[in-house]
Amino acid sequence: MFPHHREREQPIFSARAHVFQIDPTTKRNWIPASKHAVTVSFFYDANRNVYRIISVGGTKAIINCTVTPSMTFTKTSQKFGQWADSRANTVYGLGFATEQQLHQFSDKFKEVKDAARLAREKSQDKELANTALTIAAPQSPPVMCVNGPEDKLFRSQSADITLSSEKERIKKMLSEGSICEMNLEAELFTLQDSNSKLVAALHEANANVEQWKKQLAAYQEETERLREQVAELEAHGGQGPSDLLKDELTQSLEELEALLKAKDEEIHILQSKKAEYHEMEHDRDEAIHRLREMEMRNSDLERRIQNTEQNLSNSLEERDRMDTEIQRAIEILDIKIFDLNDLRQSLVKLIDK
Repeated sequence: MFPHHREREQPIFSARAHVFQIDPTTKRNWIPASKHAVTVSFFYDANRNVYRIISVGGTKAIINCTVTPSMTFTKTSQKFGQWADSRANTVYGLGFATEQQLHQFSDKFKEVKDAARLAREKSQDKELANTALTIAAPQSPPVMCVNGPEDKLFRSQSADITLSSEKERIKKMLSEGSICEMNLEAELFTLQDSNSKLVAALHEANANVEQWKKQLAAYQEETERLREQVAELEAHGGQGPSDLLKDELTQSLEELEALLKAKDEEIHILQSKKAEYHEMEHDRDEAIHRLREMEMRNSDLERRIQNTEQNLSNSLEERDRMDTEIQRAIEILDIKIFDLNDLRQSLVKLIDK
């Protein structure tokens, strides 16, 4: 009945940017919505044919905007752009790291806006067709009620209203679950994006580590050789040009030691990046686990809605049966009234005679 979230809404484009919102008081100043650059993604809902822009910072949604044909993305500088969301009564601003990223996001925004316009036109055409069919359909005659069956019909309608309310409540719960699911999916998408970048950086670092180790060994050999030369010069106690050579060797030795220290720091940085990579993998596993739990919860909600719809269908069948009984009772009453009217006329004629 309801497809899973992967069939409902899928990410189609993603970019990293600093997110801002316009100050609601001054309508001039920008207020940062995120402390650092976050992932801003376009999502597409195939069932409702709707496009959304979603960005999650921490545990809350920074941007949750449905794209409409009236929206316009404006580039205000080489790396900054903005658009207005009338539903949220705010203006969003995005600051990108490069001009190329801004152009890519702007092009995708225009593409999604055009797709939203086509989707709205198709929806309007479908609504016009449904309206025409409704107008052309014959109207059902009003149902006459009498005191006996009216109470049964009222109870049937009350049960129908109760079941409809229960169905709306469960649908609302499912909608709230879908919002949480979207936030988790956007978080997972962000983690996967960061994970792929870390993996690429790790592979590049591993490729360079061996080369750096070879250079380090060569520098160490050169350092030892220079130290031996310095020791030999000190042992001979030479003067003049030997002192100049000694100074040059000492300076070269200091430069090599500084270079060795810098390489050691780079190796420590790479090792820390490996630790960050493992942490990102742990966060990704946790997000996948939470996403699976949300899928199980949505499946349970779907089963409850199916049961509610089945109860509603049974109630509608019961109401149709009651309508048939009421119609039969009305026909019987009409016959009785007709017989009584004949009897009354016969009595009047007897009295007149």
